[in-house]
Amino acid sequence: MIDMDMLRMRFRGRLRGALRRGHARRTAACLLLLALLGTATTATTATATTAAAATTASATVTTAPGGPADLAAARWGDRRLDEVSFLTTHNAFTNYEDSRWSSVNQSESVRAQLDGGVRGLSLDTHWYERSTWLCVISFGSDCYPSDVYLCHGDCKTFAGATYALPRQSFHGTMQTVVDFLAAHPQEVVTVFLEDYVGADQLSRSLGRVRGLSDMVFRPDEWGVRQNGWPKVADLVTSGKRLLIFSDRSDREHLGVMYDRSWTVSNYWSLGDLGNDTSCVTRWPDVPLDRQEPGFRRLFTMSHHRNVPTVLTAALDNGAKLRDRIAGQCRPAAGGRAPNYVSVDFHRLSDNSGHTPASIVAELNAGP
Repeated sequence: MIDMDMLRMRFRGRLRGALRRGHARRTAACLLLLALLGTATTATTATATTAAAATTASATVTTAPGGPADLAAARWGDRRLDEVSFLTTHNAFTNYEDSRWSSVNQSESVRAQLDGGVRGLSLDTHWYERSTWLCVISFGSDCYPSDVYLCHGDCKTFAGATYALPRQSFHGTMQTVVDFLAAHPQEVVTVFLEDYVGADQLSRSLGRVRGLSDMVFRPDEWGVRQNGWPKVADLVTSGKRLLIFSDRSDREHLGVMYDRSWTVSNYWSLGDLGNDTSCVTRWPDVPLDRQEPGFRRLFTMSHHRNVPTVLTAALDNGAKLRDRIAGQCRPAAGGRAPNYVSVDFHRLSDNSGHTPASIVAELNAGP
């Protein structure tokens, strides 16, 4: 190893000799060499210091507690997917922020719903064929390509009612979901499709969503039929945190589960007056308390009226929802709580002190 102090002493001696003999060129050379030696020493010291700091930081990251698996276990414990509840929004795409709807089911955008604690979204998928006529009569504001869009009925009939401008593409909304999951690695989100498109059309749309394939949960790969649903913590650790259900059966090869094969569901409406609080099955051949060997279906509970309004949602979303779960839906489902609680205007409630979010939290805290 080079003794830097010895080198300095030698060059200083030569410098003094040069000064005595008046050799200017050698003086300049010595000065330059001393400067370079000083710089080299400083750089060597700085490099060593930086390397030591990097090693320390690496060790800190490696040994730091609270990694993804630990956080998932702390939050979810040993509960399986069929043992937890999620707040879900009915017609999540019909809102005042994502597009100009005249009648809505939610007040805020899909991303805001997710940021506000919603973990289940219901979406209606329709195919829209590009219309030159609509482009012309809208003075260029409705010139959209053929694609899968989120419509509440025909995508060409009534602007603001059956569709809205700007048109909401399915792949764009799913990108919002995937981006949210990427930013929140401890969260699990479920999408329910009221599906009016072909499997090929849906496949092409999903194929345009960046990062989706890495997140989609496929029950066949996990052996759900044989082993039951996995622990939520295992889903989080694996990164398979997006579940997609459809009311069409021919798209399971896409990772989109057929709801009648994997869930039980109550009839969706409370009626026009909101007084039908009975909890009866949506599908006569799939009772809410259905039993299957080694496997329990997820329970999706709908709690909304035929026509959504802010006033009726406020009346329905508090004590009525809580009482309906305890007195009607839980008993009808064989004593189990719903896994998905679907409501309109999820932030609204009565003055009972209970909100959809607090009721779901109560379900998750209970036995």
